[in-house]
Amino acid sequence: VAREVDVLVSTSVIEVGVDVANATVMVIMGARRFGLSQLHQLRGRVGRGDAESYCFLLSEGDDEPARERLALFARTPDGFELAEADLLARGEGQLFGERQSGLSDLQVASLLRDRRLLEDARREAERLMDRAAGAEASVPARFVVEAARERFARKIDWMDRA
Repeated sequence: VAREVDVLVSTSVIEVGVDVANATVMVIMGARRFGLSQLHQLRGRVGRGDAESYCFLLSEGDDEPARERLALFARTPDGFELAEADLLARGEGQLFGERQSGLSDLQVASLLRDRRLLEDARREAERLMDRAAGAEASVPARFVVEAARERFARKIDWMDRA
C-alpha cells in the first residue's frame, strides 16, 4: 500500500478480504487444483486501482477437464457464468446438510436444469403465502415448526438449538 513492497507472496487465503489497490499482477500456481469460483475470487484481488492488471494461471499436467475449466476462466470475467459451470462440474450437494458438492438431495429436480420450474414454484409459493397472510385465520407458528421438525428431524437438528 505504501509501495515499500514490490512482491507479495501468499496462499489462497488472500482470496478473502485483502484489498491492495495497487496490485496489478497475480500469478496462480497449480491453477488446475482450484475451482472456477475460487479462481474468480483470486482474480478479483488485482486490478482494483486505475492501472491495467493481469492474472496468469500456471498449471501442469494434461487433464482435459481442468484445461476446459481454465479456458472458460480465461474467456469470461462473468462470475455468474463461472459459478454455474462450477456447479455443473462439482454437483449441487445438499440443501439441508453440510456436503457442498456431489449428488443433490433433490430426487427429481436439478437446480440448473429445472431453474425455470423451481423459480415458478417459488413464485407460486410466495403468492399462496401472500394470500394466506390476508386470511383471517392463520396457522400458529408452533404448528409449522412442529411439522418441519417431524418432516426433517434428521436433517435439521439445529432447529432445537435456534
